[in-house]
Amino acid sequence: MYLVAAWVLLQFAEIMIDFMALPDWTGRALIVLVSLGFPFILLLAWVFDVSTNGVRADATSAGASDQQGALRKIDSAIVFMVLLGAGLAFYLWPSEAPDAPGELEVMLHSPVVEQQNSNKAHHSDKYILVGNLVDFTGASGSSGQAYGQAIIDANNWINENGGINGKLIDLDTIETSYQVRRAVDAYEKWSSQGVVAIQGWGTAIGVALKDDINADQVPFFSASYSAEFTDPQGIKTGDAAPYNFFYGPSYSDGCRGLVQWADSDWRTQGKKMKPKYLHMGDNQPYPNAPKAACEAYAAELGFEVLQPIIFSMIPGDYSRQCRLLKASAPDYVFLANLDKSVSALLTQCSDLEVDTQYMANIYGFDEDVMLSAGSAANGLVWVMGAAAWGDSASGMYTVREISKMSDPQESKYRSVHYMRGVCSTFYLKEAIEIANEKNTMNSAAIKQALYAQAQWVPKGLEGVCLPTTWTEKDHRGVTKVPIYQARVNGPVTGLSIQSLINNQIIEMTPIYEATIERKPEWLGW
Repeated sequence: MYLVAAWVLLQFAEIMIDFMALPDWTGRALIVLVSLGFPFILLLAWVFDVSTNGVRADATSAGASDQQGALRKIDSAIVFMVLLGAGLAFYLWPSEAPDAPGELEVMLHSPVVEQQNSNKAHHSDKYILVGNLVDFTGASGSSGQAYGQAIIDANNWINENGGINGKLIDLDTIETSYQVRRAVDAYEKWSSQGVVAIQGWGTAIGVALKDDINADQVPFFSASYSAEFTDPQGIKTGDAAPYNFFYGPSYSDGCRGLVQWADSDWRTQGKKMKPKYLHMGDNQPYPNAPKAACEAYAAELGFEVLQPIIFSMIPGDYSRQCRLLKASAPDYVFLANLDKSVSALLTQCSDLEVDTQYMANIYGFDEDVMLSAGSAANGLVWVMGAAAWGDSASGMYTVREISKMSDPQESKYRSVHYMRGVCSTFYLKEAIEIANEKNTMNSAAIKQALYAQAQWVPKGLEGVCLPTTWTEKDHRGVTKVPIYQARVNGPVTGLSIQSLINNQIIEMTPIYEATIERKPEWLGW
């Protein structure tokens, strides 16, 4: 029973330690505590017996004379534990060996590493190593599958069409399950192999790797759009992020765009009282990223900013949060969590007849949420970062050709996240091409190439990717925020997303485009 309970505890802890961004030693400490508890439990089981009459000395020790025997068992147990502790301390105590080579020295001079280092130049002559961090099975797996598959398909398509100036992209994809530790391990491997750039995933992962990628000068194209990655020189934040890039409006600017739409919507309705704004999300890096900036902007536009409500990114019972929301009676609610928890909240709050205007961040809403939440998703507005699968933009031809890399029968519907993954890949591709044409194919040259164009749209993706401009002082690449509204016009049960769209049962309609100023005080915030 103890072993089963310990196993369950450690499995749960592995998820929560990464999800809550706890330090690495937390997991090691828990393993040590569980291990130390096992012999103690065995000794207790030897000395005591649990019966229907409660805990008592072992049945073999019954009787007055045998009680002394039970006490002797306890004494023996104490002595055993002391001896065990002393033995472990003696065994683990570091021995003095000043002349012995250190572990790092042995590693650096091992034949494997020497062979690995000697192969780097040869490898770079034919291939370009790019890392790819994905989440296909974790908390963000729904959007992560679409985005990560787009990265894979796009790189395969590039290689099928001649690569980059004759060189093929060696895309190394690592499943992180939204866990920081796995991403850190992957980066340590790549940094020893000469990786030239990385496609990243997750705000917590981006924060954890930021110092290392900047120290190693590796361009990191994040799928997290946290504004803290937009200040390359640390002018505003004091924490420079020169090698962090992402395609799309930042989470903060996305939320500002939604609030800008809400202000316009309120005025259109002709209402005179102050509108009420409320932030809902977990106390985690992703939901918190736009919180302060967006609340400040809402207050600046004349909104009454209400007390935020916390709800977990792990879907569960949100009835308490829905009742709080109903009692607060906000006019506009920004849902800062990921799609699965947003879907669960929408459904449960609909059941409790909560009436408000929901808004969601770029990873908080998509076609899958409309499918799972049904009518509860009707009317929600959210941030879009690229064209939708059914759009007629000229660049969608290229996207559909890319999609055939994993779906040659063209049977799959691609969610809104897929197109953004394709865009992210092609910005990096064109930067690598620019660097390679100048015969300076290294990470620093790729970074400089990302500053080469203004209002940049990758070739072949016209109308799909938003025009993007990065500068050495400002990594806010996109300041246009397309706002879409969901329409659910009937039952969604038992139908595919493609069928629902074809029959206009679900619709995604562009209703507003916000323009966000590049205010100096908003850099990195």
